[in-house]
Amino acid sequence: MCTTHQADCLAKLNAILEESIAAGVPGLSVEIASSRGHWTLTAGVSDGLQAIEPTHVFGIGSITKVFTAVVIFQLIEEGKLHLSDTVCRILGSEIYRDIDDAAEATVAQLLSHTAGIDSWEDDSLWIREGRGSKLDPTHIWDKVEPLGYIRRPKITAPSRGDWYYANTNYTLLGLMIEKITQSTAEAEIRRRILEPLAMEHTFLEGFEPPNQGKLAHRYQWATDTFRDTAGICPSFPGARDGRLIDCTKSNLSVEWVAGGMVSSASDLTKFAVALRDGRLLSSESLDIMTTWRPATDSSEMGHGIFRRRDHGTNAWLGHFGGVLGFTGALWWKEEGDCVISVLSNVGTMHAGKVPSSAAHVIIDSNILEIASQLAAA
Repeated sequence: MCTTHQADCLAKLNAILEESIAAGVPGLSVEIASSRGHWTLTAGVSDGLQAIEPTHVFGIGSITKVFTAVVIFQLIEEGKLHLSDTVCRILGSEIYRDIDDAAEATVAQLLSHTAGIDSWEDDSLWIREGRGSKLDPTHIWDKVEPLGYIRRPKITAPSRGDWYYANTNYTLLGLMIEKITQSTAEAEIRRRILEPLAMEHTFLEGFEPPNQGKLAHRYQWATDTFRDTAGICPSFPGARDGRLIDCTKSNLSVEWVAGGMVSSASDLTKFAVALRDGRLLSSESLDIMTTWRPATDSSEMGHGIFRRRDHGTNAWLGHFGGVLGFTGALWWKEEGDCVISVLSNVGTMHAGKVPSSAAHVIIDSNILEIASQLAAA
């Protein structure tokens, strides 16, 4: 039975979601989990007509990196890999050739985004060919293919040791997983994480068949910044008076283990609870994962996850995600019993300032504080 306090919390949470929908986000799916229960909320639509339901799945973007990091730490625990191992020790030179600072980058530096390697995601040509005017929506990218965009002197990355967020780091980690296990990275993620946790709505798009669940239509904020930086793929029709483009025909294969996973809000909370509670990694691995250093103005970086604070003093651990057509957030309270996942079917990449998204719901509202109150009720 829902108590008066819980009902009040749920009403406040629904109001936050409806505010985001009013700002132009097509749809949202949220799950809050604690030992006291699970609460699911949805708002908006998938395709302009069908309401978002708890069974809808979304691209989760860089939340995928947390899964990749877990597999890396499991391989370390098995003695098959070390944090000090370098790219050139594990991978063949054909993988990292002509990529500045890649050869000597260590596993620890890749995990923590301190390797000093350019991100293929920031390359101007890739932005147009991967998400914009030159995109072929039907193309399934080869796992090494994105690295071709940075086989040149680096442009944006700082010196090794300084923090710089780069998808390249996790592409290389995924290739390490495959070299060490002689299996695909997606198969290792499934065997080690998805199957043990019964995550039936989660898969790597482009490399695995879709699982159960309805895949939400994907939209992208078509701001002037996005039009100038990426351009509009001719296959993508406009939506909502041109404020959005419908990029449902695209796929996330280019992101692979750096950001290509599709999941549901409920599956993500399962994963976060298991990771938090030590069911996936040893306490030693979790200690390393949560060794922090400054990253952005509002967050610190560990080895695979971030730490940020809510509008009070509470610290939360997790990751945001953003890809073409989707944004997501997965966070759990550092000291407390609360996990929250927020997924939306609108992308913000290369769009500059936008009205709202899954990340905005976390950053711009007090949803974390209300979720904590609900979880403690």
